[in-house]
Amino acid sequence: MRSASGGTTVEEPVAELTGTAAAPWVTIVWNDPVNLMSYVTLMFQRLLGHPRPKAESLMLDVHHKGRATVSSGTREQMEADVVKLQTAGLWATMAQDR
Repeated sequence: MRSASGGTTVEEPVAELTGTAAAPWVTIVWNDPVNLMSYVTLMFQRLLGHPRPKAESLMLDVHHKGRATVSSGTREQMEADVVKLQTAGLWATMAQDR
């Protein structure tokens, strides 16, 4: 490839996002034998901003299925959500969504 000045330029490869690099991160809350369902619902509302019906639905998923994905976004956002939830005593982890 030639530049406007007539010299030769080197073409830089364009980085492509792969499926894993483009996938969002998620925060997962796991069932535990300690926290009351009402407390888990309240924490989903206060810490993650979920409206009560959504918070209750997520809490029931945690209770019946053993886990629920409660938020998704960038890795940094999910790290912050995990810290908030763990500080509140919930069992939370993060993973890259597939």
